Amino acid sequence: MEHRTAEEPTPRHRGFTRSNELQARLHDLVPGGAHTYARGADQYPESMAPILVRGSGCRVWDADGNSYIEYGMGLRSVTLGHGYRPVLDAVAAAIADGVSFSRPTELELLAAQDFLELVPGADMVKFAKNGSDATTAAVRLARAATGRTVIAVCDQPFFSVDDWFIGTTPMANGIPAAAVAGTMRFRYNDLPSLAAVLETEAVAAVVMEAATALAEPDPGFLEGVRELCDRYRTLLVFDEMITGFRWSAGGAQAVYGVRPDLSCWGKAMGNGFPISALAGRRDLMELGGLRTDRERVFLLSTTHGPESSSLAAFRAVVREYATGDPVARMEHAGRLLADGVNAVAAELGIAEYLEVLGRPSCLIFATRDADGKPSQAYRTLFLQELLERGVLGQSFVTSAAHTEADVAQTISACREAATSYRKAIAQGSVDGLLHGRPVAPALRKHAEPRRIDTEPAGV
Repeated sequence: MEHRTAEEPTPRHRGFTRSNELQARLHDLVPGGAHTYARGADQYPESMAPILVRGSGCRVWDADGNSYIEYGMGLRSVTLGHGYRPVLDAVAAAIADGVSFSRPTELELLAAQDFLELVPGADMVKFAKNGSDATTAAVRLARAATGRTVIAVCDQPFFSVDDWFIGTTPMANGIPAAAVAGTMRFRYNDLPSLAAVLETEAVAAVVMEAATALAEPDPGFLEGVRELCDRYRTLLVFDEMITGFRWSAGGAQAVYGVRPDLSCWGKAMGNGFPISALAGRRDLMELGGLRTDRERVFLLSTTHGPESSSLAAFRAVVREYATGDPVARMEHAGRLLADGVNAVAAELGIAEYLEVLGRPSCLIFATRDADGKPSQAYRTLFLQELLERGVLGQSFVTSAAHTEADVAQTISACREAATSYRKAIAQGSVDGLLHGRPVAPALRKHAEPRRIDTEPAGV
């Protein structure tokens, strides 16, 4: 019998042959090989990016028949679990009567009522499909309402695919400089940095997340932001894409007790079904309606915004949040996972290099090299070792479907992955341990360092 010490990993070799074949075809037909940059193969170890075929609860299966415990859950859009039956039943019942019509449906009214009961700080709501639709509508509305053009955005990762924001990122190619000339930055938990912008510019809106996975508001910070916005007659816009239905059903504004003028929602609203929303004060929202004497704003007008499947999914999600406690369940799983993995890292003497951080419902893992600096190469090694052991995820974002048994299995996989990680720390590099090139930032100026060199078939 072969004997292994506790320090030695037990590899579970997984084949990715079919997934790699499908990924190659995707690169031929879809720019980047995925419809979302965060889902790209360059975000995973090379030749180890599973192409998924189905999911149930917190588990997913790929084209090669491999099973994984998934984290991240559809880029944080799934809080109840994949294929959650009450949501699917509600959707099936709704679409049996049609999906899209030429006039509003009663379902739109009922969904709006549900939403506004969850978010008492909002008077009106309008539904759409993408988060960027909502945030850009908020920016447009703020500019129209104030007569100003400058937008102050917090130094947080992402707000929109539209020019006013993407033009400030490394992937600004094709965006006129004028489109971002009015986008200014301020720092989170730094009221003087926001005050400096508001004092020097006539700002239409302050756009920010009230909190993130790694950043809680300092005492008085959000209240200070609200006061500054009031003082300078600037609108406050909260991006609730992640915090909504993950911090609470009423979003971060319900948790921290600060009311924005406008708020933007999406992701977990439909447990994976596509739906977003812009909500806010009546006097502002009515500028896009028919009860104003002012010049109207083209607020949101989308063909698929009110289609029945996503609205039915949203209403089913609302019912689950009213009768159950999904946030408590995902936070319980998150606490167990963070404590377990951090205990493993401490036991192996690498706690300063490998660490699980963040709000329990929105965890990430930090991967640092032998010098203690954030490292894409070491991150890739950790992802690689987890994939081989049946754990898939760019983060440790949980759902209400993650059970204690799922978490225990994940911690076991992390123990073996951390053993390989410790070897890399000890030798000062991932050489001989990492197969292929490291992952790269999703938003970067050039395809390198993960450029695909093969040409399409037949070229």
